[in-house]
Amino acid sequence: MDWNPQYLYEKLFEDEAEMQNFLNTICTSDWNEQQDEGRTLEEGTAILVNRHPGQKELIEAYYSRWEEMLAGPIEGTVNIFKKLKQTDRYKFFGLTNWSAETFPIALRRFDFFQLFDGILVSGTEKMRKPHPAFFQLLLDRYHLLAEECLFIDDNQRNTDAAIAFGIPSITFENPDHLRKELTRLKID
Repeated sequence: MDWNPQYLYEKLFEDEAEMQNFLNTICTSDWNEQQDEGRTLEEGTAILVNRHPGQKELIEAYYSRWEEMLAGPIEGTVNIFKKLKQTDRYKFFGLTNWSAETFPIALRRFDFFQLFDGILVSGTEKMRKPHPAFFQLLLDRYHLLAEECLFIDDNQRNTDAAIAFGIPSITFENPDHLRKELTRLKID
């Protein structure tokens, strides 16, 4: 998915530096990850509004206008996924850091999510990547062996954690890079 808070906040800020400051100091990645780990959107929003009452409208926009942060699927990657899925040689499982409250929106909007053989959503499970327990839950729930899996993620922190856990991994850069890495691994 192409998701980025800047897609929304570019509409709400005239000054790029002010927008970056807001996203780096108020509605931060670390704060968002707490919702991805199970804290409700309401609670997360209230915490920030209490700390920064002068930024109330901008903070509340984060989740009230969350869909505007979704540019949509990365089509090249979805095409690779669909092609591999059609071979019927592989099983596909999602391990996603996503709020339990926002993931259903994406699930409804984007049909390719239906192609997964299973999906673990961090907000539902109350744990997230890169914590080893989240990887272990995936393996346990779907009866998988770490060494027989391939983990693909766009966050180096997560792929490093998966490798340390014993799961071979690719750090996603773009669809062409992914295609080359899969070819190198003889996955087609």
